[in-house]
Amino acid sequence: MKVLHLNAGNETGGGMVHILSLLKELNREEFVLGLLEKGIFEENAKAAGIQTITFEQSSRYDLSVLFKIISYIKKENISILHTHGARANLYGYFLKKFTSVTWMTTVHSDPRNDFLGRGIKGDLFTRLNLVVLKKPDHYFAISKRFTEMMVEFGVNLTKITTIYNGIDFNASVSTELSREELKLSPNDFVILMVARLDPVKRHFLALDAVEEAIKLHTEIRLLLVGDGPIKNDIQSLIVKKGLEHHVMLLGHREDVDALYQIADVTLLTSQTESFPLVLLESARANTPVITTDVGGVRDMIPEPSYGFIVNGDEKAEIVSSITEAIDMKKADALSKMGSKFREYVSHHYSIQSFVDSIYQAYKQSR
Repeated sequence: MKVLHLNAGNETGGGMVHILSLLKELNREEFVLGLLEKGIFEENAKAAGIQTITFEQSSRYDLSVLFKIISYIKKENISILHTHGARANLYGYFLKKFTSVTWMTTVHSDPRNDFLGRGIKGDLFTRLNLVVLKKPDHYFAISKRFTEMMVEFGVNLTKITTIYNGIDFNASVSTELSREELKLSPNDFVILMVARLDPVKRHFLALDAVEEAIKLHTEIRLLLVGDGPIKNDIQSLIVKKGLEHHVMLLGHREDVDALYQIADVTLLTSQTESFPLVLLESARANTPVITTDVGGVRDMIPEPSYGFIVNGDEKAEIVSSITEAIDMKKADALSKMGSKFREYVSHHYSIQSFVDSIYQAYKQSR
């Protein structure tokens, strides 16, 4: 068995972490990572010792890359093609037609929202994505909700394996960062948001909620980690709201583990997610979370003593959760919530169970 994982290569968030976490644990000779672009993903993969090939697509519309991938599949006797993301799925559709691979895909997100906020072109890509997504031989859905979603799309349940993201809770993490280095004081209430700067992550909702919460608690500081297409819009809104003293736009960071360590809570305001890795990473740092009710969140936070879940786009609920978290910190109860969160998540969502569930599906496909 030889498996080619295919991704566009421009991913720097949870999707990248998901793929790298999986491939780090698998047999390096059987599994290859194929990317269409150079960048941070390629650098991190090679640094981890993962067998990586970059097909170097000249642009996202350069279909000649298909011939390179077809040639590679035939030359290396690839038996399973495992795609991640809309662009890789589109190519998977054609690669399946011109090779003998078994085509599998991981559903990382709700495909109806993958091109949110991108106008007519985004609507066209969404329709194409939904058509293509009905064609793979097998699916990995990263939450029960996503399994149910795929069944609603018309995919046979027997073709879907429900998996849950997992991370190594015993891995050493960097703590070589202090609040002082970020000009934060011990008395600040630090909210960390690690998310691609994309409409689906709803940073505007987060900023609206934090603006309201600051009226009650001036010690709030929001750290935004990530990069993406709406960066300039977010910067403009921060200035418009007069939040420059309270909000730090940190861009892409390689020391996210250390940032979790200095945060009081992690915030997730996404409109849709599968099984958010940022929450697992926050749990590893004993940092409690405030999150919208998306994907597999309720599997990680089964009841309120493990964290805060808010409904939809209810700004008032986010503000209320932030206020409650601040009160809990003053009562020395917030850290206890973080410890309880870690204990539960680390017991149920280990990296090994995540890898084993995928590998078993590979074996059954042979």
